[in-house]
Amino acid sequence: MGKSKGNLVIAIDGPSGAGKSTVARILAERLGYIYVDTGALYRTVALKANRASLDLGDEKALESLCRSIEIDFRPDPKGIRVLCDGEEVTDEIRKPSMSLLASAVSRVPAVRKALLGLQREFGKKGGVVLEGRDIGTVVFPEADLKFFLEADPRIRGERRYEELKAKGEKVDLGETIREVERRDTSDRTRSLAPLKKAGDAVLIDTTHLGVDEVVAKIVQFCRPKLRNCGP
Repeated sequence: MGKSKGNLVIAIDGPSGAGKSTVARILAERLGYIYVDTGALYRTVALKANRASLDLGDEKALESLCRSIEIDFRPDPKGIRVLCDGEEVTDEIRKPSMSLLASAVSRVPAVRKALLGLQREFGKKGGVVLEGRDIGTVVFPEADLKFFLEADPRIRGERRYEELKAKGEKVDLGETIREVERRDTSDRTRSLAPLKKAGDAVLIDTTHLGVDEVVAKIVQFCRPKLRNCGP
């Protein structure tokens, strides 16, 4: 991949609400690495497709959209800001309505192919923490370290509910939990790059763990790799 020594590729996968985004962002900060939220790419494509009233079954139209769209990540104290064709869309792509649309878009082969190349471009030099649903299985199967975060669906739904409520969204706890479960089913059963733990990934159950505890566990696995890289 043309990496420099010490510049690891770290893959963090898992379902919605398992803590991937927060953990990946904090880990990247601690290591001085780049943080890449790959789910934001699919959400952004879903947003643009929805705005254009595209039929999500029209693969050619979605392929054309992916060719023309420009997605940029900008550093932010709370994570990243997402720009689509120069427009700030960070909050809009995080709305509940975009979650299932993103899952539907991710099933389209042409979309996955287009975004696969972009994701690999982000990580080709190493020094990166990528989080998503198929990083360790498809995007970077040769990643230096792989982690799969899991948690009880109800707990994940409650976390998502609190996150949305803090942003001022009008949400219902029961519906939020059901949405998380629907997204799980959609992601785990799709024929193309389904959500699953890579065989060599470290499984971390975050149900009863705080963010700092999860990050600490991951850092323990990183230290030997970083030491072995040498100057």
